Amino acid sequence: MNSLRSRPARLGLLLSAPFRWAAPSVIPSACQLRPFSQSPQLFDAESSTPSGESASAGRRTVPAPIPLVPDVATLLSVIGRNMKQHTVKFPTWEALFTLSSKQLRELGVEPTRDRRYLLRWLQKFRLGEFGIGGDFKYVRNGVAELRVEEVVDPNDPVVLRKRVVNVPVPPPAAPEASEASEAAEGEEAAEAAPAQVADTTYDLNGEPARVRGYKVVGAKAISGPFALPIKDNVGSRVTVLEGMWEHKLGRKIDGGERRRAEVRFKQRAAERRAERERG
Repeated sequence: MNSLRSRPARLGLLLSAPFRWAAPSVIPSACQLRPFSQSPQLFDAESSTPSGESASAGRRTVPAPIPLVPDVATLLSVIGRNMKQHTVKFPTWEALFTLSSKQLRELGVEPTRDRRYLLRWLQKFRLGEFGIGGDFKYVRNGVAELRVEEVVDPNDPVVLRKRVVNVPVPPPAAPEASEASEAAEGEEAAEAAPAQVADTTYDLNGEPARVRGYKVVGAKAISGPFALPIKDNVGSRVTVLEGMWEHKLGRKIDGGERRRAEVRFKQRAAERRAERERG
């Protein structure tokens, strides 16, 4: 008997097997079919624009400046790597945050490593991931002042907790009338007069703002990056400096990680050869 001869299927198996031909009402019509490129997973739920375009638009949102970084020149200076040389290429704050990588290349931001570094910092700024001093609330002319504040522990009223806070910076003292007249004459004195007007937008009575990255050492000393003590040890002063937010580049030692073993082997071989020649 031929073992490959087909046998009739049992009635129970036929009844339990899924029916291969669906009813006409179940078959999707041509208008219901759509190509893969129009799949709803590739679109945002609230709009008909592709998610890639919306993500690109989100990456180009313009955040508001912060007290420590109020303009383009300061931002390019604090992130370091000599990015301040490109300040003249960005006339406004909005222009800096809306240009793409291709547009930065056309403006002459080279090499590619610098463009990537700048774009990475712009994205971090949008997300609020600032460097040291990014949470300062009171900054005047690139200078912030820190003080030690004592607060009562709510769990133990007898214990005083010390913390570092950012306080308003008083304006510099106005020069006397005699000194101003000697320093400027005629039209120069008239142009210098408006600069001495008090800054009404700066609140000298504002509440101290707690800051991160600084701690109290001893009774009144403040320890932290770029913090310099003020006269009479009444607090510390932080000045905006170039490269204070810079991400340092790694240094290659003996050819870097990939070639380090090879370079050091050649160095040892040269040393042994020199010893044999001396001996």
